[in-house]
Amino acid sequence: MNVPSGASPARGKVYPDAPTALADITADGQTLAVGGFGLCGIPEALIAALRDTGVKGLTVISNNAGVDGFGLGQLLATRQIRKMISSYVGENKEFERQFLAGELELEFNPQGTLAERLRAGGAGIPAFFTATGYGTVIAEGKETREFDGKHYVLETALKADLALVKAAKADTAGNLVFDKTARNFNPACAMAGKVCVAEVEEIVQVGELDPDHVHLPGIYVDRIVLNAHPEKRIEQRTVREGQ
Repeated sequence: MNVPSGASPARGKVYPDAPTALADITADGQTLAVGGFGLCGIPEALIAALRDTGVKGLTVISNNAGVDGFGLGQLLATRQIRKMISSYVGENKEFERQFLAGELELEFNPQGTLAERLRAGGAGIPAFFTATGYGTVIAEGKETREFDGKHYVLETALKADLALVKAAKADTAGNLVFDKTARNFNPACAMAGKVCVAEVEEIVQVGELDPDHVHLPGIYVDRIVLNAHPEKRIEQRTVREGQ
């Protein structure tokens, strides 16, 4: 599916809000790569804006499927997702209901395999062999080979029409800095997408970021949206009882 890439020279990469950034690059039937691990490092505003576009029939590549009512769970509630390519989906009851009812397609991946499939897609590598999953349901229908007496499964790369990612900081050229573990799948998703939109908490001018602190070069980022105060919800908060 062809979608516009980049931003107009007059506008640059910074867009005023998430709906504007997505307005001309979303369509029914797209494949999306969405960053995050659980609810950590998810592009909250972009997911909500995607929900409001009403696009449907989506295939979404993401480690998790959000939770009921938040993150990608919002798109499941509105039945906009046709298929999930994921690793862990155990926090979402609506996901479970749709899958067991045959209303939602699911392609399960071991977590490391999912990360490498995205990385391969961004690096232009069509496929790779991995020992993970050999002899299990994961390998059913896939090519297997033996190297030096060990068996491997052929896994194909993942690419997306659109990548939605979250970072802590960006400069106006799209160079991104992530906050610790909130980096997770975001760089791999960004590199695997034909077009990448980044939601960030702070935007600075070119030259204000130390080049050694840049986690993802701006060449992979087409559009930037500021969300200075994300909710950053936690799936399950567990604290020690007061003494």
